[in-house]
Amino acid sequence: MSVQGPQQVLELAKVSRTFGQGATAVAALRDVDLTINAGEFVAVMGPSGSGKSSLLALAGGLDRPTSGAVFVESTPLAGLELNALARLRRRAVGYVFQDFNLVPTLSAVENVALPLELDGVPARKAHRQALDALRQVGIPGLADRFMDEMSGGQQQRVAIARAIVGSRRLILADEPTGALDSTTGHGVMEVLRSRADDGAAVMLVTHEARHAAWADRVVFIRDGRIVDEATAMHDPAVLLAPAG
Repeated sequence: MSVQGPQQVLELAKVSRTFGQGATAVAALRDVDLTINAGEFVAVMGPSGSGKSSLLALAGGLDRPTSGAVFVESTPLAGLELNALARLRRRAVGYVFQDFNLVPTLSAVENVALPLELDGVPARKAHRQALDALRQVGIPGLADRFMDEMSGGQQQRVAIARAIVGSRRLILADEPTGALDSTTGHGVMEVLRSRADDGAAVMLVTHEARHAAWADRVVFIRDGRIVDEATAMHDPAVLLAPAG
């Protein structure tokens, strides 16, 4: 009987992203190769401007590479039309943005349920799953509140709930604990870790070694290139590794 290897959820193959042309061109990423398997939690660290957020945007299909290819569950994103790409993102990818990207006219539970409903999940089922996601991030009592009735930290937890709702296989998080106190931030890391343990691929951009220590692997990026990798999971060497 053949033994199958780990299932690749995300693959970036020789990916580069350049903004502008000619003398004003800026290379955000340069020939990046990165694979994240099902059940794997990868943290990305590096100095400001190193390409971390560009890497996350390409991984989630929010931007297209100048060269190279991005695959999500073996599907090449470059070959998808806009509608198909949006459908794949709703079904397979959960994204935590730095600026949350929540809809102010919707309540917390409606924001979390929105991608499910857009993908055809019945409203009642989507509502149940959204409440469960809010429960996981510790704010089930805020389900009916609107964004202007919530603090920045509470809104951030709504954004995280939206990213993890349903059965998405790829979770991308850009500094998801930035507006949270240390105790709440610890809880968010537990949620991301549990999603990886349940079989999702998780990629976290962070500048904090204590958060990267929750990962299985830490990738260090500088000037648009991956310059080093290390095993994490509370490895003291990783905890002390410089972000820059």
